[in-house]
Amino acid sequence: MREKFLPFSVPSISEEEIASVAKVLRSGWITTGPNAASFEEEFATYCGANGAVALSSATAGMHCVLSALGIGVGDEVITPSMTWVSTPNLICLLGATPIFAEVDRDTLMVSRETIEPLITKRTKAIIPVHYAGASLDLDPLRALAQEHGIPLIEDAAHALGSEYKGARIGKTGTAIFSFHPIKNITTAEGGMVCSDNPDLLAKVKSLKFHGLGVDAFDRQTQGRAPQAQVLSPGYKYNMTDLSAVLGRGQLAQLQTFNARRTQLALQYREKLKPLNGIEPLHLPTHDHLHAWHLFIVRVEKRDAFMALLKEKQIGTGLHFRAVHLQKYYAETFKLRPGFLPHTEWNSNHICSLPLFPAMSDSDQDQVVDAIRETLQELSE
Repeated sequence: MREKFLPFSVPSISEEEIASVAKVLRSGWITTGPNAASFEEEFATYCGANGAVALSSATAGMHCVLSALGIGVGDEVITPSMTWVSTPNLICLLGATPIFAEVDRDTLMVSRETIEPLITKRTKAIIPVHYAGASLDLDPLRALAQEHGIPLIEDAAHALGSEYKGARIGKTGTAIFSFHPIKNITTAEGGMVCSDNPDLLAKVKSLKFHGLGVDAFDRQTQGRAPQAQVLSPGYKYNMTDLSAVLGRGQLAQLQTFNARRTQLALQYREKLKPLNGIEPLHLPTHDHLHAWHLFIVRVEKRDAFMALLKEKQIGTGLHFRAVHLQKYYAETFKLRPGFLPHTEWNSNHICSLPLFPAMSDSDQDQVVDAIRETLQELSE
């Protein structure tokens, strides 16, 4: 057994990045400023996007995008139940109704086939999720959205560095990224909206800073114009320079981070092959590059499996419990077990294993050994 607990995820933050944050603290400009503007430009360049807006969280980004699209009372938004609760929560908070789509049993992602039957005249947006670092099969989804004139908003919280048919996620369409501490890069908390729709980006930029007609920081004036007018009521979701300077340093290391994640993930797949009773997610068959945000397996007696690993000093995660069976959604929308069988089966069986760039091969071997012992114990 390990002497020291191995967390499910640990952010990789260098002394150089810590020094850059300290430099911002000493600069006298710690809120939204030149680093936030530079981070947006560098991130857009990395993804190949036409533009990007940095925010205090991916949830903030989703809120601004949905608001910019005018989502409200009486509208429906299609999204998987196999997602983090923030998206359905926002849909409900705006007065709309989340319509939950089924996922593929082995990739946990939606498809045209699972979404198309759910479209009605009330459908005002489709929010599919790139899952665990794999990309959605986007061409059929984009075609479906275009045919019906419905905005497609990609939840790319897991997909920084992922590619679809040779193009990075975020280059085409509208995608929302997360920089939470467990993500492939972190700003402590933060998010980014990329879009090839300049009008949408302009609305998001305004909404994230009180609805003003200017951003929190302007390169020309080196500040905010005091005469700025409110174009529509907005929020307070701007990213600070403290977060942005950390994000800039992290983004510069993303390729290295993702290369190590990929190495560890491929090793997991090989090392777990001989073990009975554990099954990793399958890889999508379409052309894509996996960013390996998460390494997810499915096991029987999942809760006991996670508890026994914790006793062996191994941390795990759960991404995610089905939203439609959580108390508010089940009661409000009268949703019952059996509604989404693939989603529900995975919700009861999935577990995320430790995966982060600083994790050593020895750490991974100890995880696999602990899994082997745990599976044996659960079978007795």
